[in-house]
Amino acid sequence: MKVSYYPGCSLEGTAKSYDLSARAVCGELGIALHEIPEWSCCGSSPALKMNRLLSVALSAHTMAQVAKQQLEDVVAPCPFCFRRLRGAQDELTRDPALKEQVERTIGQPIHVGLRISSLLEYMRDHVPVETLQEKLARPLKGLKVIPFYGCYLVKPPRVTRFDDPENPTSLDELLSALGAEVLDWDFKAECCGAGLALAKTEKVCELSGRLIREAEYRGADAIVVACQLCQANLDMRQGDIGLLDGSHHEMPILYFTQLMGLSFGRQPTELGLHTHLVDPLAMLANKGLI
Repeated sequence: MKVSYYPGCSLEGTAKSYDLSARAVCGELGIALHEIPEWSCCGSSPALKMNRLLSVALSAHTMAQVAKQQLEDVVAPCPFCFRRLRGAQDELTRDPALKEQVERTIGQPIHVGLRISSLLEYMRDHVPVETLQEKLARPLKGLKVIPFYGCYLVKPPRVTRFDDPENPTSLDELLSALGAEVLDWDFKAECCGAGLALAKTEKVCELSGRLIREAEYRGADAIVVACQLCQANLDMRQGDIGLLDGSHHEMPILYFTQLMGLSFGRQPTELGLHTHLVDPLAMLANKGLI
């Protein structure tokens, strides 16, 4: 399987462990990731709010670059990038005048027929459960996990068109196939407050805090995410949350790709597990997974 790979800005910096683990597990599964040449920012939050043409043009530039690879499938691990690319694609498809304006702006024709998926969606649709289980070198037996999709991956459904926006199950099913015990909860697709990280830190701690406390209440060993902003928010805010609620929190926040990599026999450093603020290594060692 050959796909265009769009890492996006975060996966080259603060979310490097997501990129490392995504590339590792895709290699194990025979998914050849071809990074898009000269890709640009997807035009998410700042551009999206301030300049529609700029936001669409940024995503359109990346789509035009994909044409050079002669591939039809585009995979974006970042939910923000995934949603912006697919949203721009929808706008360009519905509005021929906008498409013409954007093509003039970027100086290239745009191919709007690409199949754009999040990494989780692509794996759901192209990697059978049997394939996952054949790859298992270290099943995640005894590991209790809470799947957290966040809001950007599944909402709004008219753009994402992926899973149930209120009760998604694709991540649950993947983790179960790896041998983990998946715990149910009501906050699967809630907001962690990532968009307010700088402007309203206390609100972020409130939103993230209830997720951490609920996961602890449910008896989870870790929260598993598919979004680097969710990972960063939940990982780095636990000290502040503790100051607000008078408790101590040490809940590991793991990417689903990291757990996939562990179950396939990869080493923690290959997956960036040593880079987290809340260290998951002791917990994983205690479970016999490293």
